[in-house]
Formats: sequence, structure tokens, C-alpha cells
Amino acid sequence: MVVLSVLSIRVLEADEQPDFFREIRPILSNACFDCHGPDAEGRQANLRLDQRVDAFRSKVLSSGEMLRRLQSDDPDVMMPPPESIRSLSAEQRDVLQEWLKAGAAWPEDDRHWSFIPPKRPEPPVVHQQQAVRNPIDAFVIARLERGGLRPSPQADRETLLRRLTFDLTGLPPTVEELDAFLQDESSTAWEKAIDRLLQSPRFGEHMALGWLEVARYADTDGYQNDRLRYMWVWRDWVIRAFNQNLPFDQFVIQQMAGDLLPDRNFMTQVATGFHRNHRINSEGGSIPDEWIVEYVADRAETTSTVFLGLTMNCARCHDHKYDPLSQRDYYQLFAFFNNVAEAGLGPNNGNSPPFIDVPANWPDLTAEQLVFVEPEAPDVKLQQTSVPRPQAGSEKTVMVMHELAQPRPTWLLRRGQYDAADKSEELRPTTPAVLSGWNPEWPQNRLGLAQWLVSPEHPLTARVTVNRMWQHFFGQGLVRTADNFGSQGEFPSHPELLDWLATEFIRLNWDVKALQKLILTSATYRQDSRRRGEADPENRLLSRGPRRRLSAYGIRDSALFVSGLLREKIGGPSVKPYMPPGLWRSISNATYKQDSGDSLYRRSMYTYWRRTVPPPTMMTFNAAAREVCTVRTEETTTPLQALTLLNNRTFVESARMIAERMVRLSSDSEQQVIWAFRSITSRQPTEAELKLLVGNLNVCRHEYAADPQAAADLLSVGEYPADAELPKPQVAAAAIVASTILNLDESITQN
Repeated sequence: MVVLSVLSIRVLEADEQPDFFREIRPILSNACFDCHGPDAEGRQANLRLDQRVDAFRSKVLSSGEMLRRLQSDDPDVMMPPPESIRSLSAEQRDVLQEWLKAGAAWPEDDRHWSFIPPKRPEPPVVHQQQAVRNPIDAFVIARLERGGLRPSPQADRETLLRRLTFDLTGLPPTVEELDAFLQDESSTAWEKAIDRLLQSPRFGEHMALGWLEVARYADTDGYQNDRLRYMWVWRDWVIRAFNQNLPFDQFVIQQMAGDLLPDRNFMTQVATGFHRNHRINSEGGSIPDEWIVEYVADRAETTSTVFLGLTMNCARCHDHKYDPLSQRDYYQLFAFFNNVAEAGLGPNNGNSPPFIDVPANWPDLTAEQLVFVEPEAPDVKLQQTSVPRPQAGSEKTVMVMHELAQPRPTWLLRRGQYDAADKSEELRPTTPAVLSGWNPEWPQNRLGLAQWLVSPEHPLTARVTVNRMWQHFFGQGLVRTADNFGSQGEFPSHPELLDWLATEFIRLNWDVKALQKLILTSATYRQDSRRRGEADPENRLLSRGPRRRLSAYGIRDSALFVSGLLREKIGGPSVKPYMPPGLWRSISNATYKQDSGDSLYRRSMYTYWRRTVPPPTMMTFNAAAREVCTVRTEETTTPLQALTLLNNRTFVESARMIAERMVRLSSDSEQQVIWAFRSITSRQPTEAELKLLVGNLNVCRHEYAADPQAAADLLSVGEYPADAELPKPQVAAAAIVASTILNLDESITQN
């Protein structure tokens, strides 16, 4: 799939020779590295094709041997061999043969592109200079011009404000906000809208959502027992950090090592909950030593995924098959996290140590309450098999990172097994040799690791971060495989733009809002999203604006918002809104005790997340499961999604509350429909749409007038009481129309 995507872009450049990094290396990685790559133990025929020196030393390229094997039909000669799970398409074989016949050009510096620190490129000069609003556009238009394409015109202003408001707050604009924006004809109208939304408290909530999925945040421990825990205070810290625009380098350092900072305090300590969000096993009979290894491995994997964009976990059992990451590299990274004062077996319920008490007046702490707190660590005996569970932390506590007084030794584990340690050499915390940027003056602990991650010389962190930021706004990253910047990942669609954004992020002192504003003020972001012909079908060249379905959270939250039901309170413990009855009984016969009142209508990010039974509406619309670190999810379309929007209690209740607003607004049917349509879709209905919906409204009024019980039944769905002073047939009919609009494709889509 990755290679085909590369080839589809190359069709537009048929006159060019194959590019090694863009085209050749991905094919070699996919088809050859499994047997002829970095993994010494799995390497066949003493042939290595992931490094220039080894490949040419073998003469397999220059002798014509590789070409012969590519062209052969003989199963004893052809490569990859028929029994291999690897295969080459006809197009891929053609590209390799073209490259070999042209002399097999292989750059002297053959490090994978992402392992080379980014250098700031100059924005290119383009023919369509009038379309350039900032440097981002210059890179995008230059790429389009190479393919003979033009950017799309700007989208209409209603579409733009809807797109922007959802992207920055996760909610739609109100009719009043739409009207104000449409009436503002100043040259700064767009920039003012961006600034207003960046300052909204909703911004921090919306941006925190993606970070919760990255950090595998949940309200339970996972595994068989899936005991409850209390980590919402850390979630509050994340929201606060985004709203206060904490520089991203500090955002990383505090979460990785806030307990080790020279000026550490209570807030930086809470931040370290990032690496306590992993699953914890509380199953009786479990072996604590085994699970300590699993927790440390989870931290190593999360760190490599979210900051490096690498699949380091592949090297837990053997040298990486595709990237120059050895098993030794893995356990040296593992060593940074192998000194946490935690028990292998979790408590029956509650937080597992180390944890700290949270003052009752959180988050408004006094100076005395802001001081660093020394957490109580579990008894070291709890690291041994068959011992009592650790003391559990109560609810307001929050789990944090804390170092053992006596460091735990790290050994290379054969096949990744906790009890198969190679004790011939104790391993020290060290970053992978293939990645540059380490300063010998940094401490060899989590703080040093954090400083390395955000070093300007680091080749990956800034790239990986701006790529996810781009993914947030465009639906896919410049590197589509946001979780894999290694050899098996996709080559960037716009490599120069990626490096320019990465270096610009550092130049801006890691200012998240500033970089986001730069993206949002580009002409690229403001393009119309409609397709024009068959060129660039997947929008990899950015020839049009982003179009994608709303997130699971945005779909539910926008329905509550338009209905007036949404209760906007920032932070606090997780809530338990409507859930299908009996759903939790499959896990230890647990009972789901639904909340009532305002807790039913909080934003979806505050919904209680049980790992083994995550909120079904969220999962139906492809939210991450929160079991492990997730930086991208696949979008699916299923009948269950339509059934949810039509019948789920939240959406029916939202429809009837929208209906009440319609009836209170006006007695005129057209005005009712226009307001509902604009509130949900952010645009005026066409004449045909208006006629159809008004007709439907009038028919339903007659039907409900003739059947008062049906109207009463519809208006009883949900706990929010119906307005007894409003005529039930009219409200019920309006609820059907509101539900119809809520179910439109464009109502759950950002155009």
C-alpha cells in the first residue's frame, strides 16, 4: 500500500529517473529487508541491502545479479522467492529494473531520510505567486505545478468558519457567529476569527483529546479485572497546558521528567502522569516481575511512537527487521524507564503507587500547595511473587513518576522474556546510535532523554509533531504513516514543506498556537474541498481543501451543542452518560451506574472510559481504544453509524431539544427549518432542500396531531424534561426534521 501510494504520485513525473529515497528504498524495505536488512540473526546469504556499502560490496547490484533475479520466472532464482510472504507488483519490478539499468544510483549518505536532522529549505518561487499567502503555499503550489495542477479556489466563507471552528474547538459555529463573520468585510476578518478561537477555553479541551489517545488515557487499568483508577487530574493538566499555550518542548519535558526538574513543583509532578496512563494488571496469581517489564516496555513504545515516529517495539525480541535499531538499542531506551518505584501487581481498585494527594481546591492551588510532594513508593518486597497488593490511592490522588532510591538493573532480555535476561552486561540508559543530538552534559535519566527529544539537533521530534499537527487539520499527515517514520513508513508527500515546518516550529520556540495559526492562514488550508477531475484522487498533493468526517467526539458534542444541552464545565472527574443497559456485565459482572443531570451532557472527552468496554458511540465512529498509544485511526463507514445517529438516546434527545428551540424561535415553518439547518450544517438550505424539509415538517405535524401518544412517546426520550407549555405535535414534528438534518452526511462532515 505504501509503495503504491508513492507510485501514484510518480505518474505525474514520468520524465524523471527513480528517486532513491522516495521510490527505491521503500520497495527494498518492503520486499527485501526481511531477509537482507538490519536484523543480523534473520539475514540470509550474508547479503545486506539496507546500507550502501554492504550492498555494493556484495556486487549484487553491479554484476547484474539482482536484475537477473528480478526478471526471472524460475522459482529457484526469482526474488523475492515464491514461498516468501513478500511480493513485488509489476510496477515495482519495473521501477527497480529502471533504477538498476540506469546505474543503481545510491546516495553516499544513505541514512533513511528521517534520521537526518532537518535543514531549513528556502520557500520555492512559483509561477502562481498570486495564490501564495505564506511560505506553506509556496511549497504546496510548487509541488502542484510539477504535476501540471493548480490549487483549488477558496471555499465559501460559511464553509471556512465551520471548518475552522471545528478544527480549533471541536464544535460548530453558532448562527450568530456565522452572521458576524459574513458581515465582517475587513481584510483581517479571518485572522480575527482564528485569534478568537485560539483564546477559547474550548481550544484546550479539543486539543487535549488527541493527546489523551496518544497517552492511552483511561479511567480503568485494563486487562482482565479492569479495575478503576483516578487520573482525571492529569487530564486537567493537559487541557490547562494547551489553553495556556505551554511551549511544546516544556510540554514534553514536564510530562517525561517533571519530577526530576531542578525547579520541580506539584504541577510538573502531575504532568508525569503521562507515563502512568499505561495498563496495570491486578489479576491474582500474576507475576509482578513480569508485569514491571511490561509497564516499562509500554513506556518505551509510547515514547518511540509519539516522539520518534518509530516502531521500536519491533526490537524488543530481536534486531529491527527494517530500521537500524538493534535489540541493544531497545533495552538502552528501556533503561530510561526501568527505575520507577512501582509494583508489578496493581491494587484491587484505585491508584497504584507512586501517587500523590491532590488538594481539595484543585486546580486553584496556593503557593504552599504548589511545592513538590515526595510520593510514597510501594514496598520493594512487592516486586516479588506472591505478596499482598500495594496500598491503593483514593479518588482527588493522581499517579506520578518517581525514581527508586536504588536503581533497578537493566539487562537485554532474550526474545523479550522477563525471566530470560542476558546478564553478561548491564545496560545503561542510552539513546539509539542512529539518532543524533545527545549532549554528554545531560543526565542519563528521563530528564536527559526529554532534553534530547526536544533538542534542535534531534532529527525526528519536531518533524513527527508538526506532521501530527498537519494530520489534525488535513485528515492525513504529510507523512501519512504518522506512527512510522522508518523504512516501512510512507515517504513525505512534501518533504521540503515538512522540514520547513519542523524548523519553523523550533524557530518559534515550540509555540503550538503560532504554528497552528501559520497553517490556518495559508491559502492551502482555505481551499474548496470539492474534487475536480481524477487528478490527485487522495489529495496527497493538496490540490484541494480537507474534507473528512467529524471525530466521534465532535459528532456527539455538536448535537448536544446545537440542542442547548451541552454543559460546558472544564475539568473534573469523568462522567457516565447514557449507555446501553447491561453492557458492563460482561466484565466481572460490573454494573454501570449512569449519572444524571448536567453530567449527562458534558463534552465527550469527559466520558468515563473503561478499557475493556469503551463508550460504544465513540467506538462506532472510530475513536482510539486507549489500550496503547495511538497517533492515527482508520475511518470506517458502517450501517451501525446510521443506526446510532437515528436511534441513540443522546441524538434523539438532542433532536427534540433542537425542536423546542425551533418552535420558540418562530411560528413560521420556513424560519424554523432555516435556523435548524444553519445551526447544524453552517449554511443556508437551498430552495429545494427548504421545500422538502418544510413539507416534511407539515406532514409530521398532521400525523402527531392525530396521534398525541406518539408525540408524547418521542418527547419522553432522555432525562431532560420537555417544555410542557409548547404544543407537543409541533415539537415532535420539528424533532423529526431536526433528526433528519442531524443525519445528513454534511452534518457529520467537515468540508
